[in-house]
Amino acid sequence: MKRTIFSVLIFSIATLGTAQEKMKPTQSGYAPVNGLQMYYEVYGEGQPIVLIHGSFMDIPLNWSSIIPLLAKDRKVVVTEMQAHGRTKDISRELSYEGMADDVSGLLTHLNINESDVLGYSMGGGVAFQMAVRHPDQVRRLVVLSGTYAHDGWWPDVEATFTTFTADMFRGSPIEELYLNAGNDPDHFPDFIKKVISIDLKQYDWSEAVKKIKAPIFIAIGDADGVRYEHAIKLFRSKGGGKMGDIHGLPESRLAILPGTTHIGMIQQTKWLIPMVTDFLDSDLKATPPTF
Repeated sequence: MKRTIFSVLIFSIATLGTAQEKMKPTQSGYAPVNGLQMYYEVYGEGQPIVLIHGSFMDIPLNWSSIIPLLAKDRKVVVTEMQAHGRTKDISRELSYEGMADDVSGLLTHLNINESDVLGYSMGGGVAFQMAVRHPDQVRRLVVLSGTYAHDGWWPDVEATFTTFTADMFRGSPIEELYLNAGNDPDHFPDFIKKVISIDLKQYDWSEAVKKIKAPIFIAIGDADGVRYEHAIKLFRSKGGGKMGDIHGLPESRLAILPGTTHIGMIQQTKWLIPMVTDFLDSDLKATPPTF
């Protein structure tokens, strides 16, 4: 039963739009970063934003519907993390901190001094660590369905991480992209084991994340794997939890999207992208509206 339910979730990713196929990157290639040959693509012009994908995913699987919407008026940098997509694995432990350092190195390689950072799921954890470890490179931070502590997931979700096996991914888009990238099929179980390893360790960056100076937009679904209280706790620490008409608006924002699952978060472009772009473009020090 677990495999059947999980397979439905994984295969639902394949229903994402294919709008990216209509666009060509203005730049693409491999950046030598921390021992990796890190694959990246760049779209559009304007204020830079770097997108960090979720576990087991790559650029088209995670961002095909989102890149065209963001690239209309900004420079969109997308990359594939260690062991994902076209970025080959190296003999290095996979960690949120290490991946954040990789993203930092990529921005330096592209001569981008400061960027907005958006991460989804695993990429949300990487985005948090980018703001913690490389604050000067982060203008504004967007975290979609991501956590800053291992217990940010609902307990039953966290419990499933120990059950992940390669067999659960057989025949899925995840296995297909792994094989299409030229990887050895015999190493697919090692890939699954390595990626899920980052969520089998306890981590808690609460104190460091509270000190992030960049404004944060946190978005989760009302049927997400992330606990409401986890997102709300961070939002409170960033000035939320008060009546804005009396105390003013905090620079950070929180959204709980209705009818939205964890995978569904990146399918909610109609609601989500306007929220993201408004956060990125707004004067966050503006006074609340009055009569």
